Amino acid sequence: MAAENTSSVTEFILVGLTEQSELQIPFFIVFLGFYVVTVVGNLGLITLIGLNSHLHIPMYFFLLNLSFIDFSYSTTLTPKMLVGFVLRKNIISYAGCMTQFFFFCFFVFSESYILSAMAYDRYVAICKPLLYRVTMSSQVCSYLLTGVYGMGVFGAVAHMGNLQFITFCADNIINHYMCDIIPLLELSCNSSFINLLVVFVVVTIGIGVPIITIFISYGFILSSILHISSKEGRSKAFSTCTSHIIVVSLFFGSGAFMYLKPPSSLPLAQGKVSSVFYTAVVPMFNPLIYSLRNKDVKIALKKTLSRKVFS
Repeated sequence: MAAENTSSVTEFILVGLTEQSELQIPFFIVFLGFYVVTVVGNLGLITLIGLNSHLHIPMYFFLLNLSFIDFSYSTTLTPKMLVGFVLRKNIISYAGCMTQFFFFCFFVFSESYILSAMAYDRYVAICKPLLYRVTMSSQVCSYLLTGVYGMGVFGAVAHMGNLQFITFCADNIINHYMCDIIPLLELSCNSSFINLLVVFVVVTIGIGVPIITIFISYGFILSSILHISSKEGRSKAFSTCTSHIIVVSLFFGSGAFMYLKPPSSLPLAQGKVSSVFYTAVVPMFNPLIYSLRNKDVKIALKKTLSRKVFS
């Protein structure tokens, strides 16, 4: 009904990552490889945490949900992008576009806040180790996770609400490989500065608030680490945070580059490259980063593999 009431457009054409025909097949192979690694890595990490009881602690509870979010929003976007590399015209219906956009917003906002919850977990573990079990009880973790997905719903609903006030006319070609807010606003007949301002405010809440939470958490963590007398103790404390710092830098760096710009600027060409980072590269790297740099995960993987070999 929304399409009939607010728009004469019933479908959109996605331009894709590139219009150069000679790059379509190489890009298809590359991004298919990215997607396979993303699916195997994230589902593998979820399975690994589920099967090993010594990983049933808050840190890995949040990591399991991070893997679920990465798998989900990569699956929301990548298959349609792959179709665009092999078809001459990549068509998506109005309803399909809005559905993709809703789940994209939901999972991206959820990832922002799950990363801030993980930073808070590291803060409690390093700064208040004696109170860790009490502070990060299963009930508290459940509350934090509810807040994470609650903010995901907020981000998706806020952006979708913003789109309800605009009209799409004759032009239905989206200069992107997915349905995103900025290229959609470019297509509208009546988008205004207010629409762009709403995007900027909502994204600031989605990116700015988690970044501030993470910076504050790591400020306290750094202060605590500097007060540890032994070099070995400092190294051990810092090593528990390095994987998270790398993931945060990749995700928020690319997201901020795309969205936290003045509302008047719409760098779609740069935006596509930035979008590839947080929609394809980051979900692929997250399980690899946490697996290769985490001793507990390596031990769990060896135990799981040895169990399967002996069975």
